[in-house]
Amino acid sequence: MARAQGARAQMALAFETVYGTPPASGFTKMPFASTSLGAEQPLLNSELLGYGRDPLAPIKDAVTADGDVVVPLDAEAFGFWLKAAFGAPTTTGAEAPYSHEFQSGSWTLPSMSIETGMPEVPRFAMYSGCVLDQITWQMQRSGLLTATARLVAQGETVGTTTSAGTPAALELKRFGHFNGAIARNGTALGNVVSAEITYANNLDRIETIRSDGRIDGADPSIAALTGRIDVRFADQTLVTQAINGEACEMEFAYVLPSGESFTFTVHAVYLPRPRIEISGPQGVQATFDWQAARGSTVGRICTATLVNDVESY
Repeated sequence: MARAQGARAQMALAFETVYGTPPASGFTKMPFASTSLGAEQPLLNSELLGYGRDPLAPIKDAVTADGDVVVPLDAEAFGFWLKAAFGAPTTTGAEAPYSHEFQSGSWTLPSMSIETGMPEVPRFAMYSGCVLDQITWQMQRSGLLTATARLVAQGETVGTTTSAGTPAALELKRFGHFNGAIARNGTALGNVVSAEITYANNLDRIETIRSDGRIDGADPSIAALTGRIDVRFADQTLVTQAINGEACEMEFAYVLPSGESFTFTVHAVYLPRPRIEISGPQGVQATFDWQAARGSTVGRICTATLVNDVESY
């Protein structure tokens, strides 16, 4: 009897035309490091009395389908997760390389069908109505560069054969931490030890009464863009900005030698006044837990630009 192994797991993704209805074709094979995407249905203990000390059978509660997917930041497949977070991009370029610009602020978000497969069992689970709730990643000096996408799904359908057909494969061109750079108001920001970026759509689950126990949808509410930067304390620039309550534009960018790039621009970043601690003889660091707001000039909170050889998303 074959045993399931993560090394043989597969993931395919396609955007839906109708929420909760997996498309018949158009799936793309997605690279991923791990996933907790799944459906669960808890049991409710019986509260009835009069049948002795031994409990009666439990009953089923509502179905909850959600979870995280850890994916690499790469030049091509990451565009699908950006589309899930912000909506369809504006693509420019008559030929490769193409520039895909994703803008925050859309009132509607696309839904996805995601299939995870374990062929040795076999078990192929199709999660329909997947909407991206949150995406987060970190910048640091070394290590593997990945992002975590938190999803809210409508439901799970499990079968013994794949429903994704033969998914299209993309070329994996992965960004690394050494490809990253941070700029503040157009100027390189030095002395940064690490950074974290979190964009949240703050989905509102539509939990209506249904015979199948599933939700009717997941609607985006007020978005939130937050993060953290740890810097070696070398000057008063960031502290002065925090004290004055001013905003700055911050750009988190990755560029590959072959020309592909990913640029995430936060148009209005506000910094809190940090506590400057001297904890020993080593260098002094300051931590800023920043928040972003709608930029008055561009009218949105952030812009993500992906340059690659993909014609459209």
